[in-house]
Amino acid sequence: MAALDGLPPLSDVIRRHGLDARKALGQNFILDLNLTQKVARNAGPLEDATVFEVGPGPGGLTRAILALGAKKVIAVERDPRCLPALAEVSAHYPGRLEVIEGDALTTDFEALAPEGPVKIIANLPYNVGTQLLVNWLLPKQWPPFWQSLTLMFQKEVGLRIVADEEDDHYGRLGVLCGWRANAHMAFDIPPQAFTPPPKVTSTVVHLTPNENPIPCSVANLEKVTQAAFGQRRKMLRQSLKPIGGEKLLEKAGIDPQRRAETLSVEEFCRLANSL
Repeated sequence: MAALDGLPPLSDVIRRHGLDARKALGQNFILDLNLTQKVARNAGPLEDATVFEVGPGPGGLTRAILALGAKKVIAVERDPRCLPALAEVSAHYPGRLEVIEGDALTTDFEALAPEGPVKIIANLPYNVGTQLLVNWLLPKQWPPFWQSLTLMFQKEVGLRIVADEEDDHYGRLGVLCGWRANAHMAFDIPPQAFTPPPKVTSTVVHLTPNENPIPCSVANLEKVTQAAFGQRRKMLRQSLKPIGGEKLLEKAGIDPQRRAETLSVEEFCRLANSL
C-alpha cells in the first residue's frame, strides 16, 4: 500500500520518528498496510463518512482509511511523539485528516460528530478498549451518533462482546452489547502482525446499532448485571439478594433457581425494569 498512497513504509516512519511502541500506552502497531486496509474495508463504504480513529500511532490504519476514500478522519492520539508522523499523512491528504492530541476516554466524540454518517474504526489500545466501547454504547441519545464501529480487541474481549446466554464468555459486556448493538467477529489477527507482538491473538469486531433496543434504564441494567454476574455461579435468588432477590425475580417472572449466564438480554431488561 505504500505504492498506493505514495508515503514511506511504516517501518521507515517508525524508525525516523523514534516511535518505539510503549506498553504503558497499550501500543501495538500493525506495519502491514494490506492488513490495515482489510480492517478499514470491514467498515463498508467510506466515501461519504467521517471516521473517528483512536490511537492512530504512526498512521498505518489512518492511511488505509484515507486511501479507501473517507471524506474525513478525526484521529485522537495521546502520544505526542506520533504527531509529526501524522502531520506528514495530513499533508499528503489536505483537509481530510484532523488530529486531536488528547485522551480518548475523556474526548466527547458525540460533540465532535458532524452532520452525515460517522463510523469509528480503530486498533484500540488494549488497556482502554473495553471502556471506550461501553462509552460508545451509552451515548446521551439513541440511536447513537455513529453508524458503525469496526474495532480491534484481544480475542477474549471479542468473544465477550458477541456472546449470548449459555456461552462461557457471556457476561455484563455481552448483555450490554446484545441490548444496544448487533455485533459479529470479522476476522482474527495473529500476534506476529504487530510490533511488538502481543501475547494474545487479536480480532476485529464490527458493530451496528440496534435501532430499537428494549426500553430500559441504563443504571438499572448495570446494577442488575453487576449483581448477577458478580456471583455468576450462584442461583439468582442468592446473587440478586442485595437488590431484591426472590421478590424482584418473581416480579420479572424469572425462576429464582436460574443462574446469570442462562438469562437472555430481554430477561435482564425485564429485571432492570422491575427494580
